[in-house]
Amino acid sequence: MEGSNQKSTFESAREWISEHKLRTVGSMWLSGITGSIAYNWSKPNMKTSVRLIHARMHAQALTLAALAGAAAVEYYDHKTNKNSERYPSFSVGLFNR
Repeated sequence: MEGSNQKSTFESAREWISEHKLRTVGSMWLSGITGSIAYNWSKPNMKTSVRLIHARMHAQALTLAALAGAAAVEYYDHKTNKNSERYPSFSVGLFNR
């Protein structure tokens, strides 16, 4: 049964996002600002400066959502001990003096 050893698409995407958090957040920001500029350019009664401000605000909100998602993935990985070897435990011996 070959299918039992292969990861699902969701699991492989989650693993990639977990390993490349900053790249994921940067990509979300870039896609957000591009999409927002494209959307705002379709509105004819707006000044260019207002369009750019709105695009920045939309991209900023999307970036905060992406950061919250990255934090949730990190929390989930930490709770399930999937990346416990990535971070050393410094609590041993600190308060034993």
